[in-house]
Parts: sequence; structure tokens; C-alpha cells
Amino acid sequence: MELLTHFGERADFSPDNQRVAFMGKSFGDAFVIDLKTRIIRCLTCSIPGAAFLRIMHLSNGDYILIGPEKFVDPNTSRERDNELWYLSSKPGSKPIRLNERMHEGAAISKHSMLISFSETAADHPEFPKDYSRLMVAEVDLSGPTPRLVNVHKVFESNDDQCSLEAQDFYDNDSKMTFTCYVRKVEPQGTEGLAKVMGIDLKTGKVTDFSQSPDTYNECEGIFPDSKYAAVEGDRQVAELGGEHGMRNIDIWKLRLDGTGKDLVRLTHFNDYEGWKASNPVITTDGKLMAFQVAHTSDRAGVGYGIMLYRF
Repeated sequence: MELLTHFGERADFSPDNQRVAFMGKSFGDAFVIDLKTRIIRCLTCSIPGAAFLRIMHLSNGDYILIGPEKFVDPNTSRERDNELWYLSSKPGSKPIRLNERMHEGAAISKHSMLISFSETAADHPEFPKDYSRLMVAEVDLSGPTPRLVNVHKVFESNDDQCSLEAQDFYDNDSKMTFTCYVRKVEPQGTEGLAKVMGIDLKTGKVTDFSQSPDTYNECEGIFPDSKYAAVEGDRQVAELGGEHGMRNIDIWKLRLDGTGKDLVRLTHFNDYEGWKASNPVITTDGKLMAFQVAHTSDRAGVGYGIMLYRF
């Protein structure tokens, strides 16, 4: 492993694996670093009051930004006002609104302009309280302004035992991983658990890959062979002690065979009290993983520097 940046969070590799885009901080500016020269360039510093939460590469090298138009407060801006934006990779480009409010992160194809995102009652107040759904769309650049087309629902949940978040397309975009967050958990005091899930976009079949309802398993980056996913997991709590959930996590590698048994720990930051590793992403050649150093006391997604892990 090596330290790539001394600040930042939520890394994302470029399609050619030559650069890493990342956020300087939550509700802040987006940056990109060249892996050869280590030169860092700010992508949104020309935008007054930029308050984005995520930046992700499209397959053509342009970007998807996620976040509110302006910062109000951490909860409102992360939930009600969270939306999708398009940003050209041309220097000086301004974000263009895609007119889609959404929840947390998105799944973006590494091969096409396909994108998936979830919608919940937090960002769509007209929905029932515990309702969430996964949407799939295409980013269309054929017109005067970028837009989403062929927007359609692929899966939905009607209760708080499975709040949905899209994660990664795999198997030539025929399938997708997503996280199912369990909101009500006993004993009281836990912040919720999570399951690594997958959906076949052709048949609609859904699979629980983690098969561990009493632990936290949030899928993140996908490996290029489509057989494994990087997972934020808390299985080490059984040995180290502490509370299950999104705070005491490290990065694990899970085989997507539906048994949940092939799970290998990759990082050991949570061995040290107050620390964790989170938000891993994998290059398309499977040689590198980027992730962030994080504190267990912070909100999900907050990071203090990007690390590179060489397989």
C-alpha cells in the first residue's frame, strides 16, 4: 500500500486506469490526480460554493457529479437535495443538472453510458416513508445538453428492512450489485446493518451474496472478472469487540457465488481504535485498489486521504 493523497475521500478510477478522481471533502470540490505525475487538478474550483459529495467517471472520460446545488445542512443537502450532474472533462466546464434527485451513490458502467441510482422517500418526499427503488438509465449526449433517457425501474423495496443503493454493473452490464440497508436492528444502539446484493437485469432475479444478516456488508468496487466485489465489512468485530455497523469496518473481498463463505480481509485499519478503511474501488485491469483512510466517529464517506493498494 502507499499513500496517494494527504486529503480527500470517495476515489474513482478513470476508464484507462491512469487517474483517480476524488472529493476534497464532503460538500466540497472535486479533484483528479494523475497516477504517473501525481499532479492534482481541481475540477470544480471555478464554481463558487461547490458542495458536491461524489465524483465518478463515465466510460467516455467525462464525469458524473453527485450532490446538492448549494449547501443547506448536512442532512438536507445529503438527502432531500442530492441530485445528479454531468461534467465534461474539458477544462473549465461547468456542471450540468440532469434533473434527477437520487439517494447516496450511483452505479456507472465501465463500458457504456449506462447508469443506475436509487430513489427513496428522503429525496422524493412523495414516496411512502420506507419505499426505495433502483432505477437504470442512459446518459444521452446527442442533443444540445446532456440528459438521462430510457429511465426505468428494475427493483423496489417497500419496507425498512431493505433500503436500496446502487453500486456496480458487472458481467457486461447484464447484472448489478447493490446494497440493502437494514434500518431497524436489535439490540438498540446499532446504526443498522447491510447486505451485499445482486440483480440480474434481464431476469430480475435477486441474490443475497453476503448471507450474513447479523453483520454489516456494504458492496463497493467490483473486480474485473465479475466474480468478486470489494466490501466494507465488520466481521473483525467478533474478535476485536465493538459494535456492528458502518463505523467498525475494514475492506474485504467477497466472492459473488451466493454462499457468503469466501470472504477475505484486505485491510486492517480497524485493528487500531478509532480508525477504519472505506470506499474501495478497483481498476478495470484488477491491479490496483484505491480506498480512503477514515475515522470511526465520522459520518459515512468522510475520509482523510486516498490510499493505493497493489494486488
